[in-house]
Amino acid sequence: MLPTPNSSLPTILEELYQLILDRKEKMPEGSYTAELFKEGLDTILAKVKEESDEILDAAKNKNAPDVTHETADLLYHLLVLLAHKNIPLEDIAKELQKRRK
Repeated sequence: MLPTPNSSLPTILEELYQLILDRKEKMPEGSYTAELFKEGLDTILAKVKEESDEILDAAKNKNAPDVTHETADLLYHLLVLLAHKNIPLEDIAKELQKRRK
């Protein structure tokens, strides 16, 4: 069971990533995340591309709540991609830290 949700971005991203890893391991019936893993890399990549396009459209043509919604969708699908490729969030944090000036 996940801990009580916290609104800080690092915490919620880690909690979501752990949930995605759990779905990958257990593959529960009816789980959208499990379906993405079953369908494989091409489907996951297509979703990342789709969500990337949607956030660009929202940023150009819509209001802030739409951008927020599409950003959350993109982050979720990126986390699924990272889990599929067995890349821990710590690796992303380390890469971002290296780029920090």
